[in-house]
Amino acid sequence: MKRTLNLTSLLVNAMALIAPGAFLWTTFQVQAAQTNGGVTTAGEMWTGLLAALILAFLTAISYAELANIYPRAGSGSTYYYAEASFLEKEQVSHRKWARIIKFLVGWISHLYYWIYPGIMVAFSAILIVYIFGLFGINLSIWEQILVAVIFAVLNGYIAYRGISGSTMTAIVINAIQLAALIAFSILAILYRHAHPELAYVQTASSILIPHNFTNLLFQSTIAILLLVGFESVTSLGSEALQPKKDIKRAILLSLIIQGAFAYLFEYFAAIYFVGPQLTGTDSTGAAVSGWGAAAASGAPIGDMVRIIGDQMLGGTGFILVLLFAATVVLALIGTTLACLNTGVRITYAMGKDKEMPTLLGILHGKYDTPHYGIWILVGISALLGAYGVLNVDNLTQITLASNTGTFLLYGLTNLICLWAFFHRPDANILKHRVVPILGFLANFVMLGAVVWLGISAGGSTATDAVIAIAMVIVWLIAGAVWFMHNTKKEGRPIMTGHLSQVTGLDIDHE
Repeated sequence: MKRTLNLTSLLVNAMALIAPGAFLWTTFQVQAAQTNGGVTTAGEMWTGLLAALILAFLTAISYAELANIYPRAGSGSTYYYAEASFLEKEQVSHRKWARIIKFLVGWISHLYYWIYPGIMVAFSAILIVYIFGLFGINLSIWEQILVAVIFAVLNGYIAYRGISGSTMTAIVINAIQLAALIAFSILAILYRHAHPELAYVQTASSILIPHNFTNLLFQSTIAILLLVGFESVTSLGSEALQPKKDIKRAILLSLIIQGAFAYLFEYFAAIYFVGPQLTGTDSTGAAVSGWGAAAASGAPIGDMVRIIGDQMLGGTGFILVLLFAATVVLALIGTTLACLNTGVRITYAMGKDKEMPTLLGILHGKYDTPHYGIWILVGISALLGAYGVLNVDNLTQITLASNTGTFLLYGLTNLICLWAFFHRPDANILKHRVVPILGFLANFVMLGAVVWLGISAGGSTATDAVIAIAMVIVWLIAGAVWFMHNTKKEGRPIMTGHLSQVTGLDIDHE
């Protein structure tokens, strides 16, 4: 792969996956609809996001520290870090676990990186269907599936043409979505101040202060999912001009810009706006307002934009909704593209390492991209997107499966950071002991909370959670079967450190 990416290029690729423009639109309804004992938890939406952001930074610091000591990770990311952290140990009893651990991490990574693009494809198809609906055009289910397939292929083609094209796309998309979000947030705050009669709903200070810890935990289990993606830049090490210097910076800066700035600001504005002027009907046809309307609407942010345009900007609500929805589509393109580029590069590393079919470790002769892996992932994304667009239960199932992979990967990465710095002379007790332990605990507590909340909810939500868990178990079993088959076929010992073909570790092996 060619080294073409500077700090800005790496940063925008990481920012594209976090995508506040996409997730504010797609998740605000879910957050508004979440209840605890039949009572909405929406009052803790902002504080839950802040708690999730703190947890995300714990994992981001672990990724950044690993990227700093293993700048030659190339496209392997945590797959490489897992191997390197064991192979550099002096004791053979430690090094022999390198192959098993790195395969486990790489295989689990695919639960996240190979399902997540399909979720984005489904989200995008649903949004495009919504835009058609604004014009009174109702697409059939087969037309919705076709939209999902076309969206997947479009992103796949951009990824196929190379990371430079993906980076330029990410730069444009990030600029557009941040500008749109800032404009929306300012208008929402101005609208609220222009209508002091809405002050009884929630004041600015009440949004920023936690009131119920349980509700905060409920909200944070959703909010943490908005922030994933900062680590995606670690898979671009082979294409970075200065990987040791810039990968670490890009990880932390992407989370600061998209999380600490964009998300906290836009969520404050959207929550501040919610009041009796936001109206709708619930599933029974009853009239609702405020949080009830936000929970019942398929696009509550679109409803807010329409109210602002109609009441503040001369009846331009319809046009503003179209413009804002278009920026969300662009943000989803950037997110999907970032997912494809990240996931396929980890697959490429495993293919080069012969831990996955070697076909996946081949680069295109002209574009220097792992093209076989890209088009296979495009096919999987199209199938998952078509499945998710059928109904909300299908979308919930693949989302939970991907989220499980995310939390497992993040938790393991924190443990790898802890292990990598064990006995290193440059280890810092805060960054390399306290932070990884807290990050590991936080991720697995959040994973347990997501699973427990899903199963305890009963009904279709519990069924979706069980199906998602079954998907994860099937994938892990398939990994064990493939690992044993591949070990036998390649004639490799199981318990030994295998020198990665893509990492080039300068470590002696016995």
